[in-house]
Amino acid sequence: MAEINPWGVTDIKDYTRLFDDFGISRFTDMLNQIEKPHLYMRRGIIVGHRGYEDVLRAMIERSPFAVMSGFMPSGKIHLGGKMVMDEIIWHQRMGGDAFACIADMESHSVRGVPWRDCKDIGLNEYIVSLVALGFDVEKGHIYFQSENKRLRDLAFELGTAVNFSEISAIYGFQGDVNIAHMISVLVQNADILQPQLHEYDGPKPAVIPVGVDQDPHIRLTRDIASRMRMFLVEKRLHTDQKPYISIRAKKADSGALEEIARRIDGQKKVYELHMDLFEIEESEIDSAMRKIEEIVRDVEIEYGGYGFFLPAATYHRFVQGLNGGKMSSSVPESYIALTESPEEAAEKVKRAKTGGRVTVEEQQKLGGSPEECTIYELLMAHLIEDDAQVKEIFEECKRGERLCKACKAQAAELMFSFLKRHQEERENAKEVLMKHELYKQWFR
Repeated sequence: MAEINPWGVTDIKDYTRLFDDFGISRFTDMLNQIEKPHLYMRRGIIVGHRGYEDVLRAMIERSPFAVMSGFMPSGKIHLGGKMVMDEIIWHQRMGGDAFACIADMESHSVRGVPWRDCKDIGLNEYIVSLVALGFDVEKGHIYFQSENKRLRDLAFELGTAVNFSEISAIYGFQGDVNIAHMISVLVQNADILQPQLHEYDGPKPAVIPVGVDQDPHIRLTRDIASRMRMFLVEKRLHTDQKPYISIRAKKADSGALEEIARRIDGQKKVYELHMDLFEIEESEIDSAMRKIEEIVRDVEIEYGGYGFFLPAATYHRFVQGLNGGKMSSSVPESYIALTESPEEAAEKVKRAKTGGRVTVEEQQKLGGSPEECTIYELLMAHLIEDDAQVKEIFEECKRGERLCKACKAQAAELMFSFLKRHQEERENAKEVLMKHELYKQWFR
């Protein structure tokens, strides 16, 4: 599989290899545990995850969790960005503390976008559409990287846990990469971990909805979050295969370890830099681990640590471009922007590549290939809520009963209606933002 690159043109054909090559878990394995899953989950658009179990448990138990993702303001907001917004909004409605970042430091350092344009694009393309789609500004947090001092301070601190060689190896940086680009990586690590700071009620499970190309950021941040912890809690096996729990100090004084020992009941041995807990039934080991991790995290915070949970992530498929291949903001004919005219968008849909046959006769005889069709993807991912209707379209296409002309006409009409409604909601969103004390300053 090709290297995954957050700033390159990654085009993944075989998503199943992600599970073997990069250790991403299949999302379908937990789908039946989710109450009212989003259509991206139901329809296999979200293909994988890292560490989503903690977030799912928090949703089920109605305990605190967060959702966070970011947008680089370098061009029009299109349907690919909408997917991330939809996932943030869904998790917010499920009870998550929601964070939306405008990555203007990344845009300026990586794409060379002027600061003024970063602010204009970030606000008028991304933030307005995010709120129009349903983001609750009263409960959530929207920010620009360059205006968030807490974020930049955290990025500086995280920089003590990662070195130049490691970042270069992960991202394939060569000697011509500017230092600001590298700093923007640390700022993105801080974006991901910021929802767990004490200013936001402390450590909690947090999920980052992203495309697969952003996985290097997730992997690095999970590593850094682990390194910033004072203690490592592990489940281990004796030589007789009986389980026990080990707590090892990484960069904490003995007083913190002694405090943990005082708070944990049961059989244990305390050493200078670690302690082991014994006589735990195998059937209770997982629940015991969670209780002990909570105690360790509380003590860690009391002793000045962060107590980070490892951030989770969900990974969705790349949006297919209207002309085939990957949707790209540098190719206007490949995407539909949320801010373009409904009439123009409808015409783009009518010109889009389909999965149909060369002739009507072939289509009726052999059937189409909806799994390769940009029109079907638009209907499935963005335009039709009813699962039964989507399934019917798929099966009719496969049987040759549905022709491309009819499908395009339906998709064009639905796209026109969606954009018309969305752009009306954008006007309402501007009014909401301009009335809000935190955000109205951006419209000056």
